[in-house]
Amino acid sequence: MTNIDEQTISTTTEGMNRRAAMGFLGKIGMGTAALSLIGTNASAAPKKDIDGDVLNFALNLEYLEAAFYLAAVGRLGELKAIGGGAEIKLPVGLDMKRGMQFKDSGVQALAHDIAEDELSHVKFLHGALGKGAVMRPVIDLAGAFDAAGQAASGGAIKGFNPYAADLFFLHGAFIFEDVGVTAYNGAATLLTNPAYLQAAAGILAVEAYHGGAIRTMLYQQRQVTAAAGLYVGQVVQAISSLRGKVGGGKDMGLTDAKGNAVIAPADMNGVAYGRSTREVLNIVYLAPNASKGGFYPNGLNGSIK
Repeated sequence: MTNIDEQTISTTTEGMNRRAAMGFLGKIGMGTAALSLIGTNASAAPKKDIDGDVLNFALNLEYLEAAFYLAAVGRLGELKAIGGGAEIKLPVGLDMKRGMQFKDSGVQALAHDIAEDELSHVKFLHGALGKGAVMRPVIDLAGAFDAAGQAASGGAIKGFNPYAADLFFLHGAFIFEDVGVTAYNGAATLLTNPAYLQAAAGILAVEAYHGGAIRTMLYQQRQVTAAAGLYVGQVVQAISSLRGKVGGGKDMGLTDAKGNAVIAPADMNGVAYGRSTREVLNIVYLAPNASKGGFYPNGLNGSIK
C-alpha cells in the first residue's frame, strides 16, 4: 500500500475545509437564515421547517462519523467541545487522547484526513443551524460494533472492536461511509433551500471520496483473512447484505455478480443510491422500524428520529 504524508494531508485538509466552510457561510448567511427558520420548539412553529429538520438529521449522522474517526486519532476532545452533548461510549482500552495504534501509515493517514473532514462537517452544520442545532446524542462505539459484527456474520464474529487493528478499522469505516452517501442523496429530495442543497451536495461528494478510498483499501486486501476465519471480502459482503436487508436493498459489496471490483456502488445508471431517513435509521439503529438502539442507544435528537 502506498504511504501518504500524514502531516501534509492534515495541514492541507484543515486549511481548505475551514476556509471553504467559513467562506460559504459568509456568502450565503446560512447561520442567519437558519435562525430565522428554526424555532426552539418545532411543535409551536406556525410553519414546519423541513430544511432545519433535515440538516439536524444530517448533523446527528455527522456526530457519529466524527466521533468514530476522531476517537481513532486521539482527537475526540475536539468534538466534545462543540456545543456540549451526551456520552460517547468507547471500547475498553481505547485511550481517548492517544487513539488507536496504527501499523499501516496509509491507513493512519486516511484516518487523520477523514477525521478532519468529519469534524469540519459537524462545525459547518452546527454553525449553519445556529441555536437550532441539536445537541450530540448518546453515541455507542463499543457495544454497537459488537452487535453489528454478530448480526452481519450470523454470530461468527463476536466482540468486534474497530480500533483493535488497521483492518478492523477499515471495516468499521465501511459501515458508515456508504450510509452517509446514500443519506445525503436521499435528503436532496427533501431540501427546499438551494443554498442548503448545494451545501449537502458538497458534503455528499466528500463522503463519496471517503467511501471510495476505504473500498479501495479493502479491495486490495479482500483475500486476507480478517476474523472468524472469514476473508475481508466476505466480511464486507456480510456488512453490505445486512445494510441492504434493512436499508432498502440499496447496497453492494466489494465485487459485483461478475467478480468485478465495486469502488463506487451505484444503480444501473451509474447513479449513487439514495436512502430515505427511515432506511438510514434502520441501519444506524441496527433494527428495522426502531426509534433507538445500535449506535444511538437513546435515539437521534431532533424531529427526524
